[in-house]
Amino acid sequence: MNPVLKSTVLALAATFALAAAPTFAQTKIGVVDYGRLMDESPQATTALDAIRNEFAPKQKELVTQQQVLKSREEKLQKDAATMSADQRTRTEKELRDGYRDLERKRQEVQEDFNARRNEEMSRLQRTLIEEVRTYAKAQGFDLVLADGVLYTNPTLDITPAVLANLKSRAPAPAGR
Repeated sequence: MNPVLKSTVLALAATFALAAAPTFAQTKIGVVDYGRLMDESPQATTALDAIRNEFAPKQKELVTQQQVLKSREEKLQKDAATMSADQRTRTEKELRDGYRDLERKRQEVQEDFNARRNEEMSRLQRTLIEEVRTYAKAQGFDLVLADGVLYTNPTLDITPAVLANLKSRAPAPAGR
């Protein structure tokens, strides 16, 4: 191939390659500390407080049942010497059954609590994700990263701004 023709073909190829390459605008990237949003948002605090309040009566009932069993156990230890063998055996069986029932109730309450917490956390996650999306769109972000970020320059962290938006949307605490 003729050297002039060869250089012309290479020049044309380079020109087409440059023309075909997209021109990149400045990309706006933000980073969100999702764990911090989950910990510090008023919506998370409200959800956790509601769940705790919902399960407080059940927890109190378990504590009361445990105290009753403990006092019955102490009474058995104190009165065991004066009880007949049948009374002692019956009381020991009642205590075992009571502790077994208490443990079963504890497990049920814990399972119910975990299920409710998971429901609320799922709802909260949707709220937080939507808030981050809304903020990112309003501020013109092209990309927002959350989990899996090992390091970020603090100037890219939009977590404080998203938290401020969440706090501004939170209902006022009752009784304050």
